[in-house]
Amino acid sequence: MESDHLEDPQRKKEELRSFLFLTAVMVPAFTVIVVAGYGFIVWMSQLIGGPPSH
Repeated sequence: MESDHLEDPQRKKEELRSFLFLTAVMVPAFTVIVVAGYGFIVWMSQLIGGPPSH
């Protein structure tokens, strides 16, 4: 069980690759989806209910 405490270079490489994928691809994509979804909801609500009025 001594090998459990040693850092496996292959695992470390996979973790780095996963981290870079999450930070460089998934977070920006998720952000774009959220902002686009909010814009779509606002657009549809104005289409159905009309523009905001005072």
